[in-house]
Parts: sequence; C-alpha cells; structure tokens
Amino acid sequence: MNRPIFIGITGGSGSGKTTIVNKIKTEIPRKSVLVIEQDSYYKDQSELSYEERCKTNYDHPLAFDSDLLVEHLENLSKWEDIQKPTYDYSIHNRKEERELVKPKDIIILEGILIFYDERLRDLLDIKIFVDTDSDIRLVRRIIRDINERGRTIESVLNQYMKTVRPAHEQFIEPTKKFADIIIPEGGENLVAIDIMVTKIKSLIKTI
Repeated sequence: MNRPIFIGITGGSGSGKTTIVNKIKTEIPRKSVLVIEQDSYYKDQSELSYEERCKTNYDHPLAFDSDLLVEHLENLSKWEDIQKPTYDYSIHNRKEERELVKPKDIIILEGILIFYDERLRDLLDIKIFVDTDSDIRLVRRIIRDINERGRTIESVLNQYMKTVRPAHEQFIEPTKKFADIIIPEGGENLVAIDIMVTKIKSLIKTI
C-alpha cells in the first residue's frame, strides 16, 4: 500500500493556518484526513518552574521536539499508530496524557516552523505557506490569546514585540521560499482553498 499523502501548512502566528485546515476538513471525509499540530510537540519543560517556562521563546525552533515529530511522521508514513503528546498552554508544558493517533490517507502537518527543519520538509508532499499581513496577524493573535488562553493584552503585545515578531522575520518568513503554494490572506482566500480541496480529493483517489 502507498504511503499517506503529507501536506504541510505553515505561516506566521495568526496567519489563518487553522482556518484553512478546518475548511479543508469540512470538505474531505473525516475518515481520510488526520491533522498533526506542531504545537503538540513543544518540548517537555517539567524540570523548570512555571516562572521559568513563561520566559521560554515559543516561536524559536529550539522550543520544539522536532526529533520526536519527525519520528512520529515517519511512523505514520508506514501506517503505524503513534502516541502523540498533548500540550497545556495554561501551564506552558506538556500534559502527562498522550493521544493515540492512527494514520489516515491525508496527513496535514500544521505549524509555524514546519518548513524550518529539512527533515520535515523532505517528508511533505505538498508545502503551503499562508502569507498574511503582520497587522492582521497581530490582531488575530490578540483576540485568540485573550479569549482562548486567558492572556492580557499587555502580555500578548509584550511577547509579540520581544519574541514573536523577531522570530517571524528570522525563522518563518525565510521559509516561504520552500513553499509549493503561497496562499495570501489565509482563510479569506476561498479560491485558493477550493483549489487545494480539489487537489486533495484527487490525491485520495491515488492512494
């Protein structure tokens, strides 16, 4: 049997990656699509205090356990189950629980730095970069972090200026050159999403 089709969707924080993933999922049979979030693979920091974990730069490549992510994707490519880590944003650390994940025909890897590691790029059959203006990404991040993660606007802006913006310019934006497809304006680009869904449906038929 052929390996699953791996699709990578990246872009800056707040670019609309998750919106695109969700719209694809609504158009493709649930039994055929698996989504793996890079955020699930933030490194375990149990040895650090909460105060120390708050100082971690979560937009830096070193914040992720890329070795484990590569290992799990390779397992999925061989149609093997994995025990995916789960992450708790409220404590800036992994939970003890792991999630049993079974491979599917289409595996979407979503995250801000999935094109940074050559090993991850080599596993991806289609690489998509979501290109959204920085002011729009900042507004979306503020709304998300306040409503979903209990943050204050001051803490969101402070983190954005100290780590998010510099990391985007240093690590994320340069990976646009690796993309097969660049989607401007994220989830608002319905034409691009429709083209992607059509492509995915055609790929499923080949598996």
